[in-house]
Amino acid sequence: MAPYSPPSSRGIARPVISAAMLTLGALTLSACGSEDKAASADSGAAATSTQVTDATGTKVKIPATPERVVALSEMDLDASLALGVEPVGLTAGRGQKGAPQYLADQAKGIPVVGAVTGPDIEKVVQAEPDVILAGQLADEQVLAQLRKIAPTVVTIDGTKDWKKALELTGTVLGRSNEAEKFLADYGTKAASLRADLGPQAGASVSVARYSAKGTAVMQQGVFISDVLKDLGFERPGIQNDKGEGHSTPLSDENLDEIDGDWLFIGSLDAGTDADLLAELAKKPAYQQLGAVRDEHATVVDGTKWTSLGGAQAAVSVLDDIRKAMVK
Repeated sequence: MAPYSPPSSRGIARPVISAAMLTLGALTLSACGSEDKAASADSGAAATSTQVTDATGTKVKIPATPERVVALSEMDLDASLALGVEPVGLTAGRGQKGAPQYLADQAKGIPVVGAVTGPDIEKVVQAEPDVILAGQLADEQVLAQLRKIAPTVVTIDGTKDWKKALELTGTVLGRSNEAEKFLADYGTKAASLRADLGPQAGASVSVARYSAKGTAVMQQGVFISDVLKDLGFERPGIQNDKGEGHSTPLSDENLDEIDGDWLFIGSLDAGTDADLLAELAKKPAYQQLGAVRDEHATVVDGTKWTSLGGAQAAVSVLDDIRKAMVK
């Protein structure tokens, strides 16, 4: 699997939109025909709509209480579910046919309307959203198509900070109080874990993702590094530096770059944790790592650890770390 690079840093595959655009045209005509009605009901609209500033600085008029939400990134899906809102459409997770593995049960039955490469415009139309959460989508042509369907809010800025994205999503969904409570609870859990780590507090923790193409390391500027920073962990080697993409490939000769006191290896394949760890432990390049020799290496769910991440992913990561490191 090639290292993931977010849509903002690469070209997004243009969706096939022939049939969808016919529907969009009908939507546009319908919108034009309703302008007079909207103009005569300004006083009512004031009570049922609001304006938010999205992650790009764009002001977007949205319903005060959206009822049909489409989530076009893993982080949007995570945040919506965390705040008690079930979307009517979602984007498939990396390496997944549907929702990320850690959200699969919560998201069961929600239609898939896109992939990490971009939304399927026709499927988004079919979902009939009243708000679209567009994640970190940066393609202006695709955004313009989405805005013809429903108010579209880019929720993730260049920092990819899940906390900021959750706060913005809470504002969009009319769930700001819930977002504030979630963040407070996360802070309490992180502080508790940090205290319970005992002699492992401040340990050197490395995070890699593994696929058939080899090993890649998670540097600064991605979700998991922000969570580890909250816990006060050190990071070995190049993991202290900001990466150019989502993860940085490493050859076997350079695996010492991920040698720390503890090693967490993200995998997108469910149910293969023990097998993968046994396989890696046989590789000479991994045998040289102190974390492997000390049995401080753990295979974790890559859909939460080494993908885009989100609010519930952050809490689940705390649980994984507690299970591995707190004795």
